[in-house]
Amino acid sequence: MIVPMKKISLVVMDKSREASLEELRNLGVVHLEKRNVSSARLSFLLERKSRAETALGILQSYAVKGASSGSPEKSGVSPDPEEVVEKVLVLSEEKKSLQEQAAWNSRERSRIEKWGDFDPRLLAELAEQGIPLIPYELSPKVYESLGKDERVILLGKDKAAVYCVALEPLSGEAAPWLPPEKSLSALAQEGADIQGRLAEIEAEFRGFAPQKEVIARGLETLTSNLEFETARAGMDLLEGAPAELTVSWITGFIPQEDLGLLKRAAAENSWAFVAADPGPDDPVPTKLKNNKFASLIYPLTDFLEVVPGYHEIDISGWFLFFFIIFFGMIFGDAGYGALLLLGSLIGIIKTAKKGVPPAFKLFLLLGISNFVWGVLTCSWFGVGDVSALPALLRSISLPLISNVTAAQSPRDSSIVQQNLMIFCFTLALLQLSIGHILAIIKGKTLKALADIGSIAMVAGMYCIVLALIASNEYRSIPLLMPAVYLFGGGFLLNFLFANYEGNFGRSVLESLKNIISVILGIANVFSDIMSYIRLWAVGLAGAAIASTVNAMAGPMLGHFILFVFGVVLLVFGHGLNLVLNVLSVLVHGVRLNTLEFSGHVGLTWSGYAYRPFAKRINKEAQSG
Repeated sequence: MIVPMKKISLVVMDKSREASLEELRNLGVVHLEKRNVSSARLSFLLERKSRAETALGILQSYAVKGASSGSPEKSGVSPDPEEVVEKVLVLSEEKKSLQEQAAWNSRERSRIEKWGDFDPRLLAELAEQGIPLIPYELSPKVYESLGKDERVILLGKDKAAVYCVALEPLSGEAAPWLPPEKSLSALAQEGADIQGRLAEIEAEFRGFAPQKEVIARGLETLTSNLEFETARAGMDLLEGAPAELTVSWITGFIPQEDLGLLKRAAAENSWAFVAADPGPDDPVPTKLKNNKFASLIYPLTDFLEVVPGYHEIDISGWFLFFFIIFFGMIFGDAGYGALLLLGSLIGIIKTAKKGVPPAFKLFLLLGISNFVWGVLTCSWFGVGDVSALPALLRSISLPLISNVTAAQSPRDSSIVQQNLMIFCFTLALLQLSIGHILAIIKGKTLKALADIGSIAMVAGMYCIVLALIASNEYRSIPLLMPAVYLFGGGFLLNFLFANYEGNFGRSVLESLKNIISVILGIANVFSDIMSYIRLWAVGLAGAAIASTVNAMAGPMLGHFILFVFGVVLLVFGHGLNLVLNVLSVLVHGVRLNTLEFSGHVGLTWSGYAYRPFAKRINKEAQSG
């Protein structure tokens, strides 16, 4: 559910502005209203934060090996984060400069290596003694066209160019070759010195790797200070009053259940505040509060950064319920499910004492779904020949959708595929209908008749889709024409009440104005139901990849020499398929919830998360 919020305006004496903000931050329940503010200190903190993030990003690619002597845990001294950041950034600038010098050095050596190793100062000395030697690098064609009166000394040539020196400038458009500033050997030594210094810098970066945590804690402190300064700079000041009576105020939002905490703090700190229900145009943050089961979807929605608007519907529980089903169908392999279950259980056991992260619990549910679906369809690591599987695994599968049934004959295979498609369409009917039921519960007006009409349209379209797509056997079902009537009646209700806002005539008029969109809604219902076929199609694609990997690696496992390559191919192939399945779940499984389902609920995910003004520095950072 979405927690009711109150909009508050807090008034404090300006002389105690910072102390009041500190108390408010300790309270940790008020989400401050966003404002565009600026100050010199804010700019300073932003600059420091940017530099710290850059330094941390530089060190991320360097792993911490064991307990380094430079680590704060071993030395007992916590380094200054700003000092560490400065050293890392200085090294980074030096590394960048050296890399540019190394690139120039390489290009210069490549340019002059055909001329051999010589000291370019000799050319200047000869010119001072009246013996000018002008180097040229000419194409063979240009060299052959030189006149007999040209005084040229040939030094060497290859297929691409002729290397020579002239005692005087050559006639024509031939341009002299630019001599280097240093000899080839000097450039080679300079390149070696650069590479040596770069290696030293890499070693220094590895030495700083244990202090990534120091920089991270410094970033937490900077972020906290930034929030505080943003709040301080955003407080309005009542001007014109005596200095000792000047007040500042700030606005924000607080969960209604926490209003008592603010009242108590206001009484203790002599604050004045007013609380009221947010207006329809107020940018109210969304705080979700659900049971332990529905809350398991939060790691996914937080990762996707999707939040329902304050005035919208929270579908967390339904999102999780259907996502679990979608996950199992897309992965669709009991072997993969067993691996996910094993990984989740290991993570849960290791973190049991400190508190199991919700992500591990979510993965456990997803693993169970995947395993159960794989057992029902008799899919185990993409084994194509189900007869090779143990009889027990074949016997516990569900005949209606089992690969065991599909392997009996082409007709049985077709029936199994049709059953899977029917299941996908049935999921569509169920989830989309639930979406409109949720909208009816929230609306509680005559507009609910439009949602009832939408349910009828979905149900009618479901039967039509079965008749047209799923199986020829459904073309003759007696419900086909009633389904058309059901869809038509639903369309009429939706047309009449979709825009109802207390006036029936205006609702009809608005539908007439948007008649094109209303008619296109018919196609949208069809496409939304058909969209669920992706669960079958994507799962089928994953099974095909797994089967192909097995077919490629199978012959190798029967040869002693090729056995290792076969095992590597199996691990790599199935690992890649797992990654692709994860991406498929994120693309398709999430889409069905956040687009098709949410569209029928009327949910646009237009909100932003409730983030109270509070301290977020861990204990290590505070002690450091």
